[in-house]
Amino acid sequence: MTGHDFAPLFGDARVMVILRDLPPEETVRLAELAWDLGIDVVEVPIRTPGAVPALRAAATAGRRRDRLVGAGTVRTPAQVRQAVGAGAAFTVAPGLDLAVADAAHSYGIPHLPGVATPTEAQQALDHGLVWLKAFPAVSLGPAWFRAVAGPLPEARFVATGGIDAGNAGDFLAAGVRVVAVGSALTDSAQLPRLAELAGGRPVR
Repeated sequence: MTGHDFAPLFGDARVMVILRDLPPEETVRLAELAWDLGIDVVEVPIRTPGAVPALRAAATAGRRRDRLVGAGTVRTPAQVRQAVGAGAAFTVAPGLDLAVADAAHSYGIPHLPGVATPTEAQQALDHGLVWLKAFPAVSLGPAWFRAVAGPLPEARFVATGGIDAGNAGDFLAAGVRVVAVGSALTDSAQLPRLAELAGGRPVR
């Protein structure tokens, strides 16, 4: 399978923001803040149907600024359909389900599956899924990524789960391509460091 390449979506991005369980207006406000910081890629989880309006609002705001918004916590093909209908540019899952990946592919958008073991990573790679979400990253630790890079050098990891401005640099130094941060965006003390990691304009 091909079509799950995140390189064109991420570009040089090193940080992705996850905006979870927020009203549409707050989701858009924080997405705009992320974009102003130089964090171009935003994920809005849709683990419940009530979260879809927030995804739709963020995707609409993103189109106005030529920024990408994806749907997270996508666990079923039906949720893939919901995500696409709301304007998602990609889907993200907590685990590895090849049927969900195939559903995303059928709609022409890339899918980022979750993995936590070399076995899962190998299964994903064999299915053409080179970009992988390592979850929960804080439990795996930076050393896990260095170790897995030996037998699976083609894997491109997005570290998710427990990442903030304080530990993100350690994961990037371990070879992670992108770190995903959630609640850190609402912490004003972390904003300058997140902007620095993203290569954006520091906030004072």
